Amino acid sequence: MNELEKDIEASRARLDQTIDRIQDRLSVSSIVDEMLGSARRTPLNGVYDGALEAVRRNPVPVMIIAAGIGWLLHRMSNDAAAENRRRRMRRAAERVPVLNTGAARVYDPDQPTRHPARDLAEEMQA
Repeated sequence: MNELEKDIEASRARLDQTIDRIQDRLSVSSIVDEMLGSARRTPLNGVYDGALEAVRRNPVPVMIIAAGIGWLLHRMSNDAAAENRRRRMRRAAERVPVLNTGAARVYDPDQPTRHPARDLAEEMQA
C-alpha cells in the first residue's frame, strides 16, 4: 500500500507540474511574448525591434501619439456620421414640393402634398 501511495503522489506531482506549465503558457505575458516572437521572425524584424525599443524608451510620447490617433479616428467617424445625416436631410429637402427659382421659393401645386417634417423624422428613424 505504501508503494501505491508513493506512486499516486508522484503522479500528482507530475500532474501539478503539467498544470503549472499550461497555466504559464496561457498567461497574458506568455501569449504576448509568443506573438512578439512570431513578429520577430518576419523579414522586418529589425524595424520591429527598433520600434519596440523606441516604445520602451519613450512610453509617454507613444501613449500620447496613440491617444491622438484614437481621437482622430473617433472624429473621423463622427464627421462621416454627420455627413450622412446632412446628405439624408438634403435628399429629404429635395423631395419637398417647392420650386427653387433663385431667391424665390414657390409652391408647386402639381406636386402631391407632403409633410416634410414628418417625412424627415420617419426617414431619420429608418
